Amino acid sequence: MAKKALIAMSGGVDSSVAALLMREQGYECIGVTMQLIRSSRQAGTESQSESESEDVTEHSRASCSSDNIKDAQSVAEKLHIPYEVVDYQDDFKSKVMDPFVSSYLKGWTPNPCIECNRHLKFAHLYRTAVEMGCDVIATGHYARIVETDGTYRMLRAVDGSKDQSYVLYSLPKEQLGAIRFPLGAMTKEEVRRLAEAHGFINANRKDSQDICFIPDGDYRRFMAEEYDVHIAPGDFIDKDGKVLGQHKGYHAYTIGQRKGLGIAAEKPYYVVDILPETNQVVLGANEDLFSTTLIAEDMNWLVDVDRNAGQGLKDIQAKVRYRHQAQDAVVELLDRGRARIVFREPQRAITKGQAVVLYHGEQVLGGGTIVRVGS
Repeated sequence: MAKKALIAMSGGVDSSVAALLMREQGYECIGVTMQLIRSSRQAGTESQSESESEDVTEHSRASCSSDNIKDAQSVAEKLHIPYEVVDYQDDFKSKVMDPFVSSYLKGWTPNPCIECNRHLKFAHLYRTAVEMGCDVIATGHYARIVETDGTYRMLRAVDGSKDQSYVLYSLPKEQLGAIRFPLGAMTKEEVRRLAEAHGFINANRKDSQDICFIPDGDYRRFMAEEYDVHIAPGDFIDKDGKVLGQHKGYHAYTIGQRKGLGIAAEKPYYVVDILPETNQVVLGANEDLFSTTLIAEDMNWLVDVDRNAGQGLKDIQAKVRYRHQAQDAVVELLDRGRARIVFREPQRAITKGQAVVLYHGEQVLGGGTIVRVGS
């Protein structure tokens, strides 16, 4: 009897080709789209901030519109596989949207894609797969899971320009054997060619760079309209506390931001710290953005490690954002599921609320949420 696979279908080309490949591998496939937000949250006008999270792709859009659902259904019909839409709207709000807003209120910069993967795709959807009698769950992410002597490891995608392992570090280690990433050894061009050859409606659809629940990228408007968040203007200050000007509310800024500050000076200013308790934004020079040390909490490990405080890991590399090139670092395990990561060379604009993800070569070791920068 053929094994059954639940395919998470967003309506985009990647998940569509993932369904095709799983079917060609002999799986009995079921296409499922997660309905995560209501259509009333689709409207907007302003463009996304330059310093917003960078790793938003088709997978984080998660079929937030009726058009995406129609495209996913069209592909499922072409592949002759059953298709369903599951309603996760309440869970999405409590697990992804609410923490997103809370993170900004703390002066952090959140990564909703990671939380969606953690709580929706590989938690709720995984349970749905089990309830449907499926043996595995497959998505269109660009990453790899390999098995050696019964042990499963997550690796980077072959195509480094599309690798999404950074946003997948939070997967439960115990589930790796039941997860499939059929695009992990492919390039985007190869994926599109396959989609075109099979007449998929979305073969040439452009990838989105938007957050699915904020398609216009204006998270400040979203927070005001959906969460009644209205933060008053406050002071831009330098490291010595000197007032440099007025900002629009501390939640409107992210670490490393240069544009849109409205401060006239001989040298450019950058956001180097955010102080929610005083509604102040600290500005400084580019060199003020570099640090060698961070503290991360809620560490999730995809490998066996001695988790006792005081233990360490060497010969690893760490990334502090999606487009960051992994850098040599040493990890010291702390209490309460935390870790201190010390880089060999200072890194620019390490940001609280983002993830630090640890690698050993191609293998993903795990990661956590950055909560402190500096020693």
